[in-house]
Amino acid sequence: MFTGIVEELGEVTAVENLGDASRFRLRGPLVTEDAKHGDSIAVNGVCLTVVDCGDGEFTADVMAETLKRSSLGALTVGSRVNLERPMALGGRLGGHLVQGHVDGTGTITGREPSEHWEIVKVSLPADLARYVVEKGSITVDGVSLTVVEAGDDYFTISLIPTTLDLTTLGIKQAGDQVNLEVDVLAKYVERLMGADRSGQKESGQKESGQKETVK
Repeated sequence: MFTGIVEELGEVTAVENLGDASRFRLRGPLVTEDAKHGDSIAVNGVCLTVVDCGDGEFTADVMAETLKRSSLGALTVGSRVNLERPMALGGRLGGHLVQGHVDGTGTITGREPSEHWEIVKVSLPADLARYVVEKGSITVDGVSLTVVEAGDDYFTISLIPTTLDLTTLGIKQAGDQVNLEVDVLAKYVERLMGADRSGQKESGQKESGQKETVK
């Protein structure tokens, strides 16, 4: 479990194509200072397992499912990435509960800079739109952010100087793809309320107020 508070701006140092998978070598002296084989590290919001580490770098294998659902497949040597270690039990929850399980990708469609912050507009896949609400939380490339405006096919976020300086969101441009993870609590609520992923009531469930017919 993560919080979406990026600890370090890392860098891809090697990419090995394994056919239906890829192996990445990433530099991150801070997140690897106490890392060991089998630990988890979030890379642009994607929870990856450390295969080996040393000299401030770590290796992680990325399977086909992850490559399909995220933007990690577009990473090349020299790409900058957001890195975060899992939260420690008993620590402060600075952002919101983040699993590192990417729900889909969006595309930055616009940036509006101002003197002290920047508004960024991101496209929103139709199947994720219902989980995104104004003033709610969303994770963009592993960064926990508050939604400013939630549209049917987009949302906007406001980035402070710290976020612009310390994460990849400061260098992403219009047209760049980003990983999205919506608030998992919204998905659990939907499931518990008996709605399927299309937002419709599951078969066999009656609408509120509909009476059972007794034969």
